[in-house]
Amino acid sequence: MVWYTLLVAAVAAERLFELVVAERNRRWSRMRGGIEAGAGHYPVMVVLHTGLLVGCLLEVAALHRPFLPMLGFSMLVLVLAAQGLRWWCITTLGRQWNTRVIVVPGATRITGGPYRLIRHPNYVAVIVEGIALPLVHSAWLTALLFTVLNAALLKTRIDVENAALAGLR
Repeated sequence: MVWYTLLVAAVAAERLFELVVAERNRRWSRMRGGIEAGAGHYPVMVVLHTGLLVGCLLEVAALHRPFLPMLGFSMLVLVLAAQGLRWWCITTLGRQWNTRVIVVPGATRITGGPYRLIRHPNYVAVIVEGIALPLVHSAWLTALLFTVLNAALLKTRIDVENAALAGLR
């Protein structure tokens, strides 16, 4: 379980780095009149994503989930692919990327990178990671619970984001 703990810790560190980038971008957006939408669901998102990381470790430790090499290694590939997609999104959006929904008036809608292929590619990364990270070490209950709760959250989040972005060209 040591290497799995290190993997989850690496994902947690990546998430903390995302928060640093998001805060920098939030300040940049605010200085340009950026308007936040859907702030009420943000704390729920933070708790859910933190719960994913904690749940991965707790389920494996408490329920003695085995590492199944065929499942584990294939899910690890998906976790890494999700991280790659997430950072493609972040670099494509540049200063406009955030963990919050903030729209700068007069900004143009980004349609390059993964956004030319999928409307919400970052959420594809979140969905894949939410399933794959727990399954690296057979934590199927965590994968199931996160997926169900995340689906409800994403419904709200995507509705808020679409409404906020509707005014952009």
